Amino acid sequence: MKAENPTSRDIADLAGVSQATVSRALRNSPLVRKETRDRVQQIARELHYFVNRNAAGLRTHQSKTLALLLFDETDGTDKSMNLFFWSMLDNITRAAARRGYDVLVSLQQLTNDWHIEYQASNRADGLILLGYGDFAEYREKLDALAAAHTRFMIWGPIVNDQPGHSFGCDNEHGGYQATRHLLDLGRSRIAYIGRRALRSPEHAARYLGYVRALHSASMAPNEKLRFPADNSEKLGYEAVQKLLAVGEPFDAIFAVTDLIAIGAMRALADHGISVPKDVSVVGFDDMPLAAHVSPSLTTVQQNARMAAEGLVDGIVGLIKGQPVESRLMAPKLIIRESCGAAAAAVRR
Repeated sequence: MKAENPTSRDIADLAGVSQATVSRALRNSPLVRKETRDRVQQIARELHYFVNRNAAGLRTHQSKTLALLLFDETDGTDKSMNLFFWSMLDNITRAAARRGYDVLVSLQQLTNDWHIEYQASNRADGLILLGYGDFAEYREKLDALAAAHTRFMIWGPIVNDQPGHSFGCDNEHGGYQATRHLLDLGRSRIAYIGRRALRSPEHAARYLGYVRALHSASMAPNEKLRFPADNSEKLGYEAVQKLLAVGEPFDAIFAVTDLIAIGAMRALADHGISVPKDVSVVGFDDMPLAAHVSPSLTTVQQNARMAAEGLVDGIVGLIKGQPVESRLMAPKLIIRESCGAAAAAVRR
């Protein structure tokens, strides 16, 4: 069913509607009945329809709108969105406003061709992508955006041969800072809670920093002190329960996100283990909640305002046809109450 160079007229003919209806349907306009929208969008997907930016001169006009697409990691549950992303959203909106742009916020759905909607309907001049879930699956979406000549910036790591442009944090150095701080406190048995696979490249980089810091102290990572966990308090709590069940002594925890770290601290408290007297804990992100838990959380800060400025500068530069390069910003260790003087390793 794929045409060589499909147009909105092709879609209109196949759907039995006008081109104006096709345009509205691709914008998800409520003026078009749902069944008609679904039919038009299905035909667009089957035709691999995109606006030909080269033929159209990229834009006949600009919307002065940026689309901010947040990855939906709730899986349709009532789980809250990543709190760090809320901070990013606020700062991106403010950074865009200072440059005369509005921000259209939406959720990415990896099972849908969400890139077609923005590409085909001219709803935004460029896209900013926050979060990705499984990076191997996400890469396919990035390839599709690049093939459609879409302007987009990714909040995340710089990966070899990755399409598009990234602005992110130097996660490896952040992992090094966190672990080196614990070592400098005299901690010697540091547990790692988080992923380390390349399907989660940011966490994998933090793990590399953790390993590098251990090597700097002539130490090797202990596999009995490593427990995988995705970004939630619940999974951080469960990881510490598993860690305690193993019975391997430990005196510190490096958790790859603040939410995991907060869950870990609650598990330690429920088992009568004092933070920081018995175990020091370091997180990663410096989301606003980190300063208000008890004890307040030592963490590696990804400066949300600096991140927003970098992402917005990048996408506006692409819109204006300026050269843009992927960049990493430096993390900063924020020391709070969850780290303390050295103590005997915990055995359970």
